[in-house]
Amino acid sequence: MSSRWARRIGEIALETGGCVKIDLKAFDERIHRALCGTSNGQTMKNLEILAEMAPERREVPLLVVSTLMVPGYVNEDEVALISNRLADIDPSTPYSLLAFHPAYMMNDLPTTSRSQADACIKAAREAGLENVKIGNEWLLR
Repeated sequence: MSSRWARRIGEIALETGGCVKIDLKAFDERIHRALCGTSNGQTMKNLEILAEMAPERREVPLLVVSTLMVPGYVNEDEVALISNRLADIDPSTPYSLLAFHPAYMMNDLPTTSRSQADACIKAAREAGLENVKIGNEWLLR
């Protein structure tokens, strides 16, 4: 989404009391391209734009972020990179780590393991994020 639309959507969310969820697949450009086929540059810009729009709004945060823990691609090192960036922007940013389940074009990968999820949540918290959770814990093996 363009920066212009990120700002407009942020304005609407602020006016209505809503939030904007960004799904950041990966911090590393190569991993992001492997998973999505495109750059993460605009997503990173949009994170910063939205974070700057309402730094003091805590009752309903304007920005929430999620990352899919894809085995072999998005591990605790990748989550640490994302978490460090989010903590630099705002350590109170809600961050959901999501378990991967094999489907469609990625049905050859395993489901996210409990040990991978535990390592990722630990990395996010060690990076300084205050509001981290696993969003679909029932999928973990």
